[in-house]
Amino acid sequence: MYLWIYLISLFVVEIFADCGCSTSRETNQCTTKNEELNKYTRKTNQVLENNGDITDMTLIKESTFEMGSNEPFFPNDHEGPIRNVTLTSFYLDIYEVSNRKFLDFVSKTGYITEAERFGDSFLFENLINENERHKYEHLRAVQALWWIKMPGVSWKNPEGSNTSIEGKMDHPVIHVSWNDAVEFCKYFGKRLPTEAEWEIACRGGLRQKLFPWGNKLNPKEQHWMNIWQGEFPKLNTAEDGFIDTAPVDHFPPNKFGLYNMAGNVWEWTEDNWLNDPESKVKKGGSYLCHKSYCYRYRCAARSFNTKDSSSSNLGFRCAADVK
Repeated sequence: MYLWIYLISLFVVEIFADCGCSTSRETNQCTTKNEELNKYTRKTNQVLENNGDITDMTLIKESTFEMGSNEPFFPNDHEGPIRNVTLTSFYLDIYEVSNRKFLDFVSKTGYITEAERFGDSFLFENLINENERHKYEHLRAVQALWWIKMPGVSWKNPEGSNTSIEGKMDHPVIHVSWNDAVEFCKYFGKRLPTEAEWEIACRGGLRQKLFPWGNKLNPKEQHWMNIWQGEFPKLNTAEDGFIDTAPVDHFPPNKFGLYNMAGNVWEWTEDNWLNDPESKVKKGGSYLCHKSYCYRYRCAARSFNTKDSSSSNLGFRCAADVK
């Protein structure tokens, strides 16, 4: 009896679980796509004429690694099978792009993000005052009711029109779409990493480990990433010190010197999700992930959003070619 209940619960989680929600801006719904997995290539990456400033980037040297997992927790995410992938050398940002750096970009270019132009972005409900939530019941995502398509939310007003990034300049920028991330990278002579590049960087030279540092969730009984503690989505005890995002330089780096490759915010990659050029792969999980629901803060894990989507747990870091 209990076994059947457990198996049924796993089936439900596999279909619907995604702390990132995979929301589509057009439909306000969580979407699922099951098609043949594309090969991981850089066919769509722009060849850059200038690497730009590689300060705060690390060199990932040419190598072959085992990508994916043969024991995926979410088969519909196509985490497997394990395959050997060979990559040429590239640079990757040590940190997720921060509010400070995005503000610098906007100040220099006058860029307006898609969330600003659309007038809204997806916000997790616990970031909205309980007395105010009832006003937005009609804006909840259909398959994940804890997501609200909140008017007035953007990278500079991350929790509503009356909020700001003051005091969070070193936190990752959020509410940025894939299109926004591409424009930021291009301006600084960089690009988004491919999924394979992101994953080899996450693994930090380790072979088939769950996390950037190994298989243990809390080495030395300490928190090494920003994820959900408690009962999702009702109670976050914030034992790791954070209810939402953490500073981009918080928690120990992996062996490549990269910070927050697991948890904190999902990170956009260059690659299409399966055969859909309008949906892009995201990696790394976020502060909303919990093993009981969204065990996607593993290096092999993956999810997606449409490239015009944005939310309060989705950011990015840049890569650059070695000339």
